[in-house]
Amino acid sequence: MPMNEFLVQVQPAYLPEQSAPAAGVYVFSYTITVTNTGDVPAQLIARHWIITNELGHVEEVKGLGVVGRQPLLQPGESFEYTSGCQLRTPTGTMQGSYLCVNHEGDIFSCEIPLFVLQMDESGDIMPTPEKRTLH
Repeated sequence: MPMNEFLVQVQPAYLPEQSAPAAGVYVFSYTITVTNTGDVPAQLIARHWIITNELGHVEEVKGLGVVGRQPLLQPGESFEYTSGCQLRTPTGTMQGSYLCVNHEGDIFSCEIPLFVLQMDESGDIMPTPEKRTLH
């Protein structure tokens, strides 16, 4: 039986030049690297994001592909893209999943664990103790 598995790594960043804190607009980017750690080719078909600001407001985003693409990844191959979101608060979280299909037509889900979007007092993203690998 084929092993279907994608590894997801996330690097968030605060974008002060696009934000307007006085107006309650905080813009973040996130760079995602998706690596096929399985043993068969598989394609990322769709995404589902759950975005929550610090007040508990939840927004769900669903759609086909990522940044207009549906990458087909061979075992060991990676795909990197950068996207963004806007919050009404200086901190929030994102989590979600990718809907994927392997070369035999089997559908599987790849979870994107929760990560934090946060601005510190100087307007920069809060430093993390280490670059985190999310599975």
